[in-house]
Amino acid sequence: MTIQWVAVATFLYAEIGLILLFCLPFIPPQRWQKIFSFNVWGKIATFWNKAFLTIIILLIVLFLDAVREVRKYASIHTIDKSSTSKLGAYEHTQMKLFRSQRNLYISGFSLFFWLVLRRLVTLITQLAKELSNKGMLKSQAENTNKAAKRFMEENEKLKRILKTTDEEYTLETENKKLVEDQEKLKAELKKTLDALFKAQSDVMTMKTQSERLSKEYDRLLKEHSELQNHLERDNKKGL
Repeated sequence: MTIQWVAVATFLYAEIGLILLFCLPFIPPQRWQKIFSFNVWGKIATFWNKAFLTIIILLIVLFLDAVREVRKYASIHTIDKSSTSKLGAYEHTQMKLFRSQRNLYISGFSLFFWLVLRRLVTLITQLAKELSNKGMLKSQAENTNKAAKRFMEENEKLKRILKTTDEEYTLETENKKLVEDQEKLKAELKKTLDALFKAQSDVMTMKTQSERLSKEYDRLLKEHSELQNHLERDNKKGL
C-alpha cells in the first residue's frame, strides 16, 4: 500500500473512531457543545470550510482514480482469463485488481464518512442548542408561572382591600345618614317641644282667664243677689 492510501486508510479509521465516539450514549450533546466552544475551534473555524472542501476534492479524486484502476484491471482480468497466458501474469493482474478494489472501498467510505461526520457534528450542535433553548424555555415558563401566581395573589389581596374599602365606605355612608337622621329628629323634637311649651303656655293663659272669669262671674252673681235682696226690702217698705 502506497503512502497516500495509507494516509487515506488512517483517515478512514479516524473517521470511524470519531463517529463511534459521537454516538456514545453516555456523553450528552451539551458536553460536545462545550467541547466545540473551546477557543481553539474558534481559531481554526475560518479554515474549516476550506479544509473540508479540500479533503472532499482529494477524496473524490482518489475515488475516481480507484474507479479507473478497477475498470482497467477488470478489463485486463477478462482478457487474461479468456487467453492462454502465463499463470504469473494472471495472478499479478488479480493482485492489482484486488488493490484497486480495496482502494475504491477505502476512498469511497472515507468520502461517505467524511460527509456523515460533518452532518453528525452539525446535528449534535443543533441538538445541544435545542436542549439549551428547551431548558431556557422551561425556566422562562416556570418564572412565568411564578409571576402569574404572584399576580393572582396580589389581585386577590387587592380585591380584599377593595372589598374592605367598600365596606368601610358603606359604613361611613350609613353613619353619615344616621347622623343626618339624628339631626333631623333633633330638629323635629325641638319643634315638638316648642309647640308643647307654647300649648302649655296657652293652657296656663286660658286657665288664668277661666279663673278670672269665674271670679268675675261669682262677683256678678253676688252683686245680683244683693241687688235683688235690696229691691225686695224696698218693696216691702213701700207696702
